[in-house]
Amino acid sequence: MIVKVNHIGIAVNSIEEAAKPYIEALGLRVKEIEMVEDQKVKVAVIPVGDTRIELLESTDPEGPIAKHIRARGEGLHHLALQVNDIESALQTLEQAGVALIDKKPRIGAGNNKIAFLHPKGTKALIELVEPQG
Repeated sequence: MIVKVNHIGIAVNSIEEAAKPYIEALGLRVKEIEMVEDQKVKVAVIPVGDTRIELLESTDPEGPIAKHIRARGEGLHHLALQVNDIESALQTLEQAGVALIDKKPRIGAGNNKIAFLHPKGTKALIELVEPQG
């Protein structure tokens, strides 16, 4: 079911500030910055091998990333796991009793299908990602 770690999402107040250590100290680069209007977030994609770090900046003070930062501060937001068939994965997980935030996939960054698992069961916010191209 799980193919690989797709990306690690990090909640930040400012992509510009948060990207500096990745660029200046670690020698990485921001490949692209994308707005995901549905989720009220701006996403900076930093490739690391065949996975990515995504810096997540809220575009709305009431968006999920802004709420997360107010409650927990900046830092790790979620771990994204890549799957080949997200609908089948969600069905399998639900049948196994895993709490789901999304019972059906939605569209996320990169126009990929995504769905979140509830952290009460997995002890971390897990995103499933099915790439769309």
